[in-house]
Amino acid sequence: MTYIIGMVSQKGGVGKSTLARMMAREFVAGGLTTKIADLDTQQQTCTHWAGRRAEGGVTPELQVQSFATVKTALAEAPRFDALILDGKPNASDQTAEIAGAADLVVIPTGQTVDDLHPGVVLAHALRKKGVSPEKIAFAMFKTTGSERENAAARQYLTEAGYMVLEGDVGVSTAYGSASDAGKAITETSFRTLNERASKLAQSVIDKMVELQERQVA
Repeated sequence: MTYIIGMVSQKGGVGKSTLARMMAREFVAGGLTTKIADLDTQQQTCTHWAGRRAEGGVTPELQVQSFATVKTALAEAPRFDALILDGKPNASDQTAEIAGAADLVVIPTGQTVDDLHPGVVLAHALRKKGVSPEKIAFAMFKTTGSERENAAARQYLTEAGYMVLEGDVGVSTAYGSASDAGKAITETSFRTLNERASKLAQSVIDKMVELQERQVA
């Protein structure tokens, strides 16, 4: 059985592709064959990142491919243990298609209402299209060091009816430097930053496994 994770967002720049790359690295490091389907054919953020990773000789090697449609991307699923669908921002039809096919839909968001509100609007729209709220999860990105702000953001999402994954990814130039070198945010030069990102990655994995176990039961 292939794990399918959809990374979606209502707006760009909130960490969607960063999250996709982190999860691909963690899956492969854990022994799962994995592929990222880069569905943003204009930006191709993950595809270009994979090129930098290959040129830099960063291991483990990760498979990333650009796809024009969700349908063609899903055809790859039987060949892998995990398929990560990295969608375009603000692409309603494609986003709904990704959410319908995924075992888990992850929406990254920042702490401010400017980020939180569009994410909740997207989640509500997916629910109206028949996506179960149980398989929608929010991931906190670009967080500050303020526990009060972090708690307020989590409360906002919880009160909207959605689960918030454990862990968060703060603002750090080290994460950007890692990405520039073709590395995931669990591969920086700083152990504490890697551990922080790893906590979020583990939460994604735990939620995905929980959902699939429910389906089997």
